[in-house]
Amino acid sequence: MKVPNFTKIAVPLVLAAAVFAVDNAGQSATVKGYVLDSACAFTKGLKKPVSPECAVACAKAGSSLVILAPNGMIYWPIADTTPSSGQNDKLLAYAGKQVTVRGKVFTRGGSKAIVISKIE
Repeated sequence: MKVPNFTKIAVPLVLAAAVFAVDNAGQSATVKGYVLDSACAFTKGLKKPVSPECAVACAKAGSSLVILAPNGMIYWPIADTTPSSGQNDKLLAYAGKQVTVRGKVFTRGGSKAIVISKIE
């Protein structure tokens, strides 16, 4: 009975895990874009919010607010705490407006999220 060479299997798995750990560590970044509700960002294909009132109404109804960058990338605002918490309260005053946010950006499966440290 021949024993398989686990080195050929283990090394690529370890390297893949290391790459994932680096990608998921979060990188400090500045993101500019519009704050709008996530449903409109996806279903309406908007490049900017319809109005601040519309974005606020959707957020108050439970839709998560996101940041839509000029290149079309959507950033999901998240908390880095456990248990985690929604970020709508932090963003509600900026709903429908253009902002500059600073924080740590995380990427996973094609999605981007940001832990906001500063918003203006």
